[in-house]
This record gives sequence, structure tokens and C-alpha cells, in this order.
Amino acid sequence: MFDRAAANDLLKTVFARWVQDLDLSVEKIDADSAVLRMRFSDRLCRDNGVVCGQALMSLADTAMVFAISATSQGYLPMTTVDQTCHFLRPAMRTDLLAEARVLRLGRTMAFGSVSISTPTDPRPVAVAQTAYALMREGR
Repeated sequence: MFDRAAANDLLKTVFARWVQDLDLSVEKIDADSAVLRMRFSDRLCRDNGVVCGQALMSLADTAMVFAISATSQGYLPMTTVDQTCHFLRPAMRTDLLAEARVLRLGRTMAFGSVSISTPTDPRPVAVAQTAYALMREGR
């Protein structure tokens, strides 16, 4: 079973240190989705106070790993094959929430969608479409 406790453990053990430095927290885990929060930090901003696109894409990518793990009922080693991100409006001086949902989970590939918004406004700041290669043992 992949619950919040398992997700919090995954956050501490699997991801690169710079991803851990994003100060992410697991807000919610469901059967086919996950919500992660990225706390605001000036370190994530461009010179004009807008959270940079690189941070948004990292948040989306990380959130989808949790959604795939929830759908698989446990973490599977995987690697990002494709991520297309559309930035819809700026996010200034705010936490961000990434809601990742698995669209299809196959034997070797997983596909998903991520919507990033602020806690006070459900309109998306960015949306991403993702694809992952699943590295199951014995393939």
C-alpha cells in the first residue's frame, strides 16, 4: 500500500538532494493521484519575484512520481521520457500545489497530467503532460 507515510519516506530517500531542497510536502495521496506542495522561497524566483519555470517543472515531475507510485501501490524505479509544460500565468510569492493524475499505467510506460495552482486560486499556473518509462525488474 502506498499511503502518506510511504510517500513521505520516498520523498526523503529516492530524490536528488536538490529536489529535496525544494521543500516539498505530500498533501494528499489517492489511488491514482497525488498532491504535493512546494513552499515559497525567494531562492525559487527569477529577478522579478516570479517562481521560475525550472522549479515548476521539477514540482510537476516529482508529483507525477508519487501519482504513479500510488497507482502502482508502491514505488517503481522510473525515468522521465517526456514532459511538456505550459506556463499559463505567473506565480508570485506563494506556495504552489501540484495535482498529478495518472492517465494510463502500462507494463513499461506511464502517462499523466499535472495541474499546478496556488492554495488560494484553483486556476492553473501551469499544466504538464508527462510520460515515464517504468524500469520493472525482469523485463
